[in-house]
Amino acid sequence: IPTDAFIYHIKNRAHRSGLAISGTGIRNEFADPDPFKRANEVSFVKKWIEVAAKLGAPVIRIFSGKTLPAGYSREIVEDWIVTCIKSCVAHGQKYGVIVALQNHNDFVKTADQAISILQKVNSDWFGLVLDTGSFVTEEPYGEIEKTTSWAVNWQIKEKLNYQGTISDMDLDKLCHIIHASNYRGYLPIETLSPGDPFILVPPFLQKVKAALAKAGHYR
Repeated sequence: IPTDAFIYHIKNRAHRSGLAISGTGIRNEFADPDPFKRANEVSFVKKWIEVAAKLGAPVIRIFSGKTLPAGYSREIVEDWIVTCIKSCVAHGQKYGVIVALQNHNDFVKTADQAISILQKVNSDWFGLVLDTGSFVTEEPYGEIEKTTSWAVNWQIKEKLNYQGTISDMDLDKLCHIIHASNYRGYLPIETLSPGDPFILVPPFLQKVKAALAKAGHYR
């Protein structure tokens, strides 16, 4: 966990640079069969919720679990995950930070799997970081559309898995889905291609802005 001095340094520098902090994120594992390890992961997330509050981040991204452990049913493991998340969400509410699950092609691969956890936690302080590139289905755009009402933040990516093939994101189609939704927050982008981000990010950002403008959403 970073020191308060470091957290406030970043917060100060962001403000002086005219940058809003839309969220932060951590890696965690709630699908471990060992209850003591899960408890440690919950403690870790709670500490980072407090970091997010100090930073001024309205959302903290978490994961569910890396995969379904051998010898356990999905229902049992999902119960572990939901129990862990509920404890974290209560802490998030206390500190004014929304806890958000990212669909990350791990334990959560589909819209229905994400929605199942979202419905079971059932809190205004819990939502979805909608990762546009990580629904593993035959029709990822339909999965994205199905989950927009749960989104409290996004990850707009360059690529997605479309019918078993890694394809370029259809930004026009994606932005029409976003425009038709009730989402009004930030739309962070994420480039995963190797190379210099100072070269890769600006052209992708311009493509996203153009698609948003075409959809009548960008402002």
